[in-house]
Amino acid sequence: MRLEQLLRAQARRTPDALALNAPDGPLTYRELDDLADRLVGALAGLGVRGGDRVLLWLDKSAFAVAAMQAVLRLGAAYVPVDPLSPARRVSALITDCTPTAMITTRERQAELIAANPELTAMPVLSPGKLPPRSGTDQSVGTPAELAYVLYTSGSTGKPKGVCVTHRAALAFVDWAVGLLGVHGGDRLANHAPFQFDLSVFDLYAAFHTGASVHLIPEGTPARALVRFVREHRITVWYSVPSALTLMMEHGRLLEIADLPLRAVLFAGEVFPLPGLKALRARWPELPLYNFYGPTETNVCTYHPVGWLSAEHTTPIPIGTAACGNQVWALRPDGSLAGPGEVGELMVDGPTLMAGYLGETVGRQGPYATGDLVRPRADGGFDYLGRRDHQVKVRGHRVELGEIEAVLTTHPDLVEAVVLVTGSGHAARLRACVRTRQGRTPSAIEIKRFLAERLPRHLVIDTLRQFQELPRTATGKVDRQRLLADTQGETHR
Repeated sequence: MRLEQLLRAQARRTPDALALNAPDGPLTYRELDDLADRLVGALAGLGVRGGDRVLLWLDKSAFAVAAMQAVLRLGAAYVPVDPLSPARRVSALITDCTPTAMITTRERQAELIAANPELTAMPVLSPGKLPPRSGTDQSVGTPAELAYVLYTSGSTGKPKGVCVTHRAALAFVDWAVGLLGVHGGDRLANHAPFQFDLSVFDLYAAFHTGASVHLIPEGTPARALVRFVREHRITVWYSVPSALTLMMEHGRLLEIADLPLRAVLFAGEVFPLPGLKALRARWPELPLYNFYGPTETNVCTYHPVGWLSAEHTTPIPIGTAACGNQVWALRPDGSLAGPGEVGELMVDGPTLMAGYLGETVGRQGPYATGDLVRPRADGGFDYLGRRDHQVKVRGHRVELGEIEAVLTTHPDLVEAVVLVTGSGHAARLRACVRTRQGRTPSAIEIKRFLAERLPRHLVIDTLRQFQELPRTATGKVDRQRLLADTQGETHR
């Protein structure tokens, strides 16, 4: 089975059922299938063939979703990029992934050519008049071939293209559909941008089961998100915890009396404990799942969130293996980490990427995530942070993620990022936090809170409070911007 076959099969089973609701209008399964088929002809006319790559630089739309399916039907792989990316960055990505063609608007095409005149000859498909439906049943290739390439930030500062096969994507989708019991009556929200791997579930779980997927435009504010859930009667929600936190704070999510949701999934970052406890207390029976996994593995562990008492003060675990994967932790000396020990999480199994673009695709063996975890006696794992966020401060090894996890259990803090400023003996731990409305805990109070829970060398030196933390295009906290923002800083 390949990803594009899900939509094709569903269009035959339930042609008149709603497939997606998008900013450019709703489409039934028949209509979406027809649009994808017409785009197949247009892309084939541009020379796209099996094994090629096609770059998508589009806003969220039914056209964009159909374009993805058309690329797959030709046996090619799609490369979605952030629609807000500047033309220079898109030009650099084109140089890296060497697409046969690009799908974008005429306005963006002009921006790109202005930034890089050498791209004038790049074949481009833009929304507009399309050829009629071809009437053929295009589906070229095998499940082992690439379906899409997602760019993620590399440790060197250069974006890395994560290559994902049809088989790997479907291993996750099949597992998630079974876990949640997704069915044709469900209405899935698509909050994540298409260049973020969370969107894979939204789209393909819907096509797999005949459910409908409802696209949320980028930049939709928290109040509008809550209104979207109610008006579209969303039954399954999947997003980063930051979005849910803002929906509770500014969208009055917890005040909804007739909540249509039957499952809430979150991934991508740690969910601050006070907000998670409030969500669990408001709807004790609502299934909540913490999904974990880097882009290279999609979801590799999961944890169903049970009851969280008022006395619960520890961050929730990332849980146990998902999707048929094998997960374990290795100590620095290469030995297996046991319960209570710290190690780097390793993953092997069906959802693992094929490799990075430009490197050997078809990699073998386990993937070292770079994430530090602590195995639990119950077989699960506690997340401690990034290995590259493990630093030395005044001679002590410091895991920044461990401090952040404890900070987010403070009742007045919504989010927290810990950074290191200076070097050598001048190195200091700086916490950047977002507080609850009307709350302004002092640095002394926060230090005391940490001192009661962590060793002395993990207690922060300075505190900076924010009304909003800067974010990346995928909704995560932008650590690089925080690091660069050193002028005009006030410590409290």
